[in-house]
Amino acid sequence: MLTGIIVANGHSRRMDGENKSLLQVGGEALIQRQIRLMKCVCSEIIIVTNTPRLFLRKVDESVRIITDYYSNRGPLGGMHAGLTLSRNRHAWIAGWDMPFLSWEAASLMLRMMQPSDEAVLPVIGGTTRVLHGIFDRSCAVKMETLLMNDLTMLPALLDVLQWQAVPESDFVRAGIDPGFVTAIKTRDDYEEALRLLDGKDADTYGTRSPTPG
Repeated sequence: MLTGIIVANGHSRRMDGENKSLLQVGGEALIQRQIRLMKCVCSEIIIVTNTPRLFLRKVDESVRIITDYYSNRGPLGGMHAGLTLSRNRHAWIAGWDMPFLSWEAASLMLRMMQPSDEAVLPVIGGTTRVLHGIFDRSCAVKMETLLMNDLTMLPALLDVLQWQAVPESDFVRAGIDPGFVTAIKTRDDYEEALRLLDGKDADTYGTRSPTPG
C-alpha cells in the first residue's frame, strides 16, 4: 500500500502569493488533479499545508489535511510531517506545484525499491529530484534530525539517506514522459504548463487509470 503526500506549505512568492494548489489546470484545481492522479495507486492521500481551511471545500473527506510539526521549514518540514502521520510504510511525495504527476513513474520506483533503500528518487536532466520520489516512513527520523539542526534544504537529505537513483532512461524505456517532474514556479511556468497540457495527449502525463487486473 502507498500513501500520497502533497507538500503544500510554500509561499508562492514568484506567483504574487497566489496559492498554486488552486490554479486551474485542465478544468480542475491543481490540487484536485494531483489527488486524482495519486488515487490511481495510493490508498491514502495527505496534504501538508499551513492554510488547511483553504482546502476543506476543495477536497473530499477521505483526504487528510495536516500541518507541519516544524513550521516555516519549507518542503522538508512538510515531508517530515506527512511521513510521520502516514499509515503506510511507503509514501510517494510530491510538491504542490507539480501538474504532471505520473502514477506510472511512482509505481515503477516502488517496484524498484530494495529492502535496504530508504528512498527511490528520479534523476531527470541530470538532477536528482527529491519531490516525486518514493520514501520509507522511517525517513521521518532523519528528517527530524535535519530540521532540529536547521538543515532545511532538500539536498541535505541526500547526504543522510540510503537512496536509489532511477535514471531518466529507465522512465523513457518504460514509456513514461520525464516531464512528470515539471514544477510551476512562475506565471510563465503556469502558462507553459497549460500549453503543454493542451498540446499533448493527456495519457503522456499520467492521466490514465491503471489497467484493471
